[in-house]
Amino acid sequence: MTYRAYAQVDLAAIASNVAAIKSSTSAEILAVVKADAYGHGLIPVAQTALASGASWLGVALLEEAIAIRKAGIDARTIAWLTPPGDDFVSAIKHDIDLSVSSVMLLREILAAGASIGRTPRIHIEVDTGMRRGGFLDEWKLFLEELAKNRDQLHLVGLWTHFARADEPENTTTLDQVHEFEKYHTDLQAIGINPQIIHLSNSAATLTAPIAHRSMVRLGIAMYGLSPDVKTLGDAAKYSLKSAMTLKAKLSLVKSAPKGSAVGYGGTAILKEDTKLGVVVLGYSDGIPRNTGSSAGVSFNGRKAPIVGRVSMDQFVVNLGSDCAALSGDYVTVFGGAPEEDGYSIDEWAAAASTINYEIVTRIASRVPRIYVN
Repeated sequence: MTYRAYAQVDLAAIASNVAAIKSSTSAEILAVVKADAYGHGLIPVAQTALASGASWLGVALLEEAIAIRKAGIDARTIAWLTPPGDDFVSAIKHDIDLSVSSVMLLREILAAGASIGRTPRIHIEVDTGMRRGGFLDEWKLFLEELAKNRDQLHLVGLWTHFARADEPENTTTLDQVHEFEKYHTDLQAIGINPQIIHLSNSAATLTAPIAHRSMVRLGIAMYGLSPDVKTLGDAAKYSLKSAMTLKAKLSLVKSAPKGSAVGYGGTAILKEDTKLGVVVLGYSDGIPRNTGSSAGVSFNGRKAPIVGRVSMDQFVVNLGSDCAALSGDYVTVFGGAPEEDGYSIDEWAAAASTINYEIVTRIASRVPRIYVN
């Protein structure tokens, strides 16, 4: 069977990235596999990460954690974005750790545990400066609730999230660490000592050993991508290997004359006679519509930039007048072996004015994942 397009995921690269990080820290590794493992495939990546040294799995949504359990994976797993009204009974039955960041959420989780005679496992998220998730104004009230109900729950962890860990010269991360310590001290003052302390995302894991504590959360770095190429350098600097390669067929190759207007709105005008290739991927597959001509595809080690606007199911590239590509040939959209000299995920991100996280996570489910190694 052939595919019009596919994302090839190198599980050996993911294993190598986990092992590289594990060798650089004494902390446990939590593999972040939310959003279908950043588009790489939830279950294959989870299994690979655990086999390569990770001891925890982390997801945003409860349904992601339940999918992990239904796949037969029993490793410790935390879901940290569970709004009030979620199915906490199922979470507790599946032995899933839950993050708590409001008194309302704590009460719902306690009630769910009591209804089935099971003790919930919780991690407390605290807001140390990002002003997104985590306790802030309710902290004192939460401590009172916690003191009253400590026997009805298993308090596993205390955690926070950094806002600017990908800016190592900025003092914000250290400020957040200091703020975190205040929350930790408050818990200790009422006789509570969480067994797992986790602050570090990928950026802090790579650059801020002071924040490693007992566990680090390995997200984008596990997939072989830098948290920020501009401020931290590329992935190769940290011995990380990109895991995803996106390939697609050319549905059509044809010659077009100089002066031709290409695509919706005729926004691109050909400066010379050339061959155009129609790539069978579009914004419905996750290709950003606003991607500019500094990204494209490669064929036989030669780059072919995008021409005109990306359409729903296809985009056009300038192959060059002497290109040997034919209709039906595969081209590499991003990734691939170094000798292919193609476009990187980071180059695609720059061309679409976004970040590498978005490029890989938005690749749609209608693009099949093919696993190697």
